[in-house]
Amino acid sequence: MKIGVLAVATATQVETIRFYEREGLIPAPARSAGNYRLYNDSHVQRLVFIRRCRGLDMALDEIRTLLRFIDRPGADCGEVNQVLEDHIGHVAKRIQELGELETELRDLRSRCQSISPGQACAILRELNHPKSGELGSRPASDVHTHLGAVHRRKADGSA
Repeated sequence: MKIGVLAVATATQVETIRFYEREGLIPAPARSAGNYRLYNDSHVQRLVFIRRCRGLDMALDEIRTLLRFIDRPGADCGEVNQVLEDHIGHVAKRIQELGELETELRDLRSRCQSISPGQACAILRELNHPKSGELGSRPASDVHTHLGAVHRRKADGSA
């Protein structure tokens, strides 16, 4: 099947499939005489697995580890259990961080109870000043990205 058929079969965008190929998560497909990529059922199965893992918010490195065990079905799966335990820990930490974020946003929202000109808006005034000890208190490597990186933190927002 061509990439468009694979995309429809797995509800995955063509560019995402190409990205997973570049990342080595999906093996390079055979090519037709016209140089089209030709995928088969094993590509569908692997892409379904990757999509399921991504749906569980797993990072690409975690997925790579799990795929190694799919590629070696006779291997001991202890590391698979560890990947899941580590991921559960990341999720628990993120839930805690999101709870703290919600509290901070609710506090910020409570500062303005009426519509007023922008220069008088208590929310905008508060956002224009760092929280006590916020600047310089954490290394740049410890700054969370908004979305995208699942478990990695970068100051520049890259994954």
